Amino acid sequence: MASKPSLALKRRLKAPPQKVYEAWTQPEKMIHWWGVYDDKKPPICETDVRIGGRFRVQFWTPDGQHHSVGGVYREIVPDQKLVFSWAWQSTPERESQVTVDLKPDSDGTILTLTHEQFFDDKARDDHSRGWNASLDKLERMFA
Repeated sequence: MASKPSLALKRRLKAPPQKVYEAWTQPEKMIHWWGVYDDKKPPICETDVRIGGRFRVQFWTPDGQHHSVGGVYREIVPDQKLVFSWAWQSTPERESQVTVDLKPDSDGTILTLTHEQFFDDKARDDHSRGWNASLDKLERMFA
């Protein structure tokens, strides 16, 4: 059986792991960096951060398109690690998995995002662009 495409991204953020973890788990912080969206209409983020709990993020692109993605938390180690499923409302059958690892690094955090089990190479490439744009915003949030 052929392996499915995946991607791994790494960033150093100027914030301790606790603050980065909060940015991934608290809706009022997620809205500032998650997704590529219209500045006039921020994302809607919902979280239930517990094993088996769900999250959902909805956003509208500048051209008016609505996007909704969600999943289930599979592993949670506060301030260190999150593992969750990932599926777009438009293609729920294409579930993949995201792992976010946070490691202290002097006065900051090394964030490693691994997104696995993509449907195809195009899905991986599209997500790479989206994650990089979001992580750029997350970096600026802590600059």
